[in-house]
Amino acid sequence: MKVISYNLRKHRAATELAELVEAHGADILCLQECDTTGLPAEIAGLRLAEATQRNRLGLAVYYRANTFRAVEVRSLALKKSLHDYVLKPAEERMLGVRLFDIDHGREIIVASFHAAPLTALNSLRRHQIRTALAALQNLGEGLPTLMVGDYNYPVFKEYLGQKIRAQGYELTLSDSRTYTRYRFFRGHYDFATSSGFDIERIRTLPQGLSDHLPILITAKVSDAHAPVDDDAA
Repeated sequence: MKVISYNLRKHRAATELAELVEAHGADILCLQECDTTGLPAEIAGLRLAEATQRNRLGLAVYYRANTFRAVEVRSLALKKSLHDYVLKPAEERMLGVRLFDIDHGREIIVASFHAAPLTALNSLRRHQIRTALAALQNLGEGLPTLMVGDYNYPVFKEYLGQKIRAQGYELTLSDSRTYTRYRFFRGHYDFATSSGFDIERIRTLPQGLSDHLPILITAKVSDAHAPVDDDAA
């Protein structure tokens, strides 16, 4: 499947979404910093599963309706940074969706995630990531899980990767940096954590109206999580 994750920079890049989905054949679209009151029910054949409701800048997940069926949705408020207390940009920083794959007869979990900004400590972001991944397991224990989004974690990702692997997940970066607005803060901000998926590639797409570049994740359920064909067995 193909998943696009995009931080819209306060909804500025929303006009690009239909073209992005069509150009890359995306099956799932995960958004951050979107105006959830202005989101359409469909974008280029993808159906809105859910959008957060308590955020000034929210999250949303879209899926291809002829490929998946939404089973359950869960949003989560994570430990707050000082930025959150003062400016209140985001109450809910993770939005997970359990999807039924119609063609393959199995369930997966996909989530959009937006960590606290750079004004917070990496330790806070690690706490948010750890809490979000644990919550997704409660949404469907043992199911293949993919959480993509803006992790706001440009440095010391080796240490983050160790912590994520200890939790049973893998961290995968895109092929080039995803944030270019400020010279000294450029780097990989948008990436994926996964369990039960083989990540074939994560490609950084050309920059549009946002200060973040969208990423395209190509992934498949790993063989260990594939359903058994009784006839073949």
